[in-house]
Amino acid sequence: MRAFVAALTLFTLVLPAQAEIEIQEVTSPGGIKAWLVEEPSIPFMALELRFRGGASLDAPGKRGATYLMTGLLEEGAGEMDAQAFSIAVESLAAEFRFDAHNDAVSISAKALTENRDEAMELLRQALVEPRFDEDAIERVRGQVLSGIDADTRDPDAISANTFYSLAFGDHPYGTSLEGTVESVTALTRDDLIEARDRTLSRDHLYVAAVGDITAEELGDLLDRLLGELPETGAPRPERIDYTLAGGTTVVDFDTPQSVVTFGQRGITRHDPDFFPAYVLTHILGGGGFSSRLMEEVREKRGLTYGVGAYLYPMDYSEMLVGNVSTVNARVGETISVIRDEWAKLATEGVTEEELERAKTYLTGAYPLRFDGNGPIANILVGMQMDDLTPEYVVTRNDKIRAVTLEDVRRVASELIDPDGLHFIVVGQPEGLDASN
Repeated sequence: MRAFVAALTLFTLVLPAQAEIEIQEVTSPGGIKAWLVEEPSIPFMALELRFRGGASLDAPGKRGATYLMTGLLEEGAGEMDAQAFSIAVESLAAEFRFDAHNDAVSISAKALTENRDEAMELLRQALVEPRFDEDAIERVRGQVLSGIDADTRDPDAISANTFYSLAFGDHPYGTSLEGTVESVTALTRDDLIEARDRTLSRDHLYVAAVGDITAEELGDLLDRLLGELPETGAPRPERIDYTLAGGTTVVDFDTPQSVVTFGQRGITRHDPDFFPAYVLTHILGGGGFSSRLMEEVREKRGLTYGVGAYLYPMDYSEMLVGNVSTVNARVGETISVIRDEWAKLATEGVTEEELERAKTYLTGAYPLRFDGNGPIANILVGMQMDDLTPEYVVTRNDKIRAVTLEDVRRVASELIDPDGLHFIVVGQPEGLDASN
């Protein structure tokens, strides 16, 4: 039975070198949907799988199970132990990467055309028949516990984890996806099997493929690779509103340089004002050396090597967050400058020159992201998870260009909240007063 191709050419994106890519929507004979960009000039395919939910689907009391499970998927499958599996993958010149995030488990695979079927069989076994051998569990568990321990001495990790804990409390976003020493130590093999079944299911699945493969070949491959996965996984968690009030929280830590995470409420990816907000935050803190924060905090005052802020729309909440590091003696000054820039943006908006510069950069940089099969597959699966259509790659830059100065100023007055800005400072800061 042939794979169904929903649209043979849904868009044509012209890249800087005048190359064109065409997206096809493919449905396998077994009903698995995917986006495909055929590129037969090189005998190579990149496949990107994304399972929505990720570590947020950890069972109650089992925090860290998805993270540990994901780290074990390449540690043996079927009849092969960890070493044999690694040798088999390497012998095919294939590459697999397994990652767990709070909103998704992502799996990236690369394979040569001549070895594609054999490589995909290995990946199938990793997904459907992972061994979870006790020696592998203990080895990877030890690596995870080592990472958790290292985070307790890393001011960057302490700052970020404290921010998320205060912002989201008992929601999965409020705790580290790695788990705690206690929760990870208590995880059993049965817990890992349960974590796999909760997360790696077809109702959570998004797929993109780029390279030397036809729609019919991809449809058959998807059924072989993914057809044995559970039909349904765990239910997704509820949304949680960001409600952390403005202020400053200090975590005492013996270090000459404080690490600061700061943030406020954000905006959803599908809000009508998302693009004005996106351009606005690029001007504020996402534009490298051209951003306001870099200009005021680094260039004019030499308070830091780097500072940034960006929109972070997650599946179940959204924030506008940033970070900066500076010597303890200048933390108070640094925070005051950031607050001032927040306030100026809220009341004055941006200039026409800033807007045009940001729009030029954002539209010019976008096609450069489509640099190779792997990056394209990653972009396409991310678009699917954001409920975007294939035409977005053509219309996206038009949406940026359509943002007006009035749009940005209006959104700045509505979104930017100086009084709601909260700072987490890890270190031994100086210069903080009651206003901070």
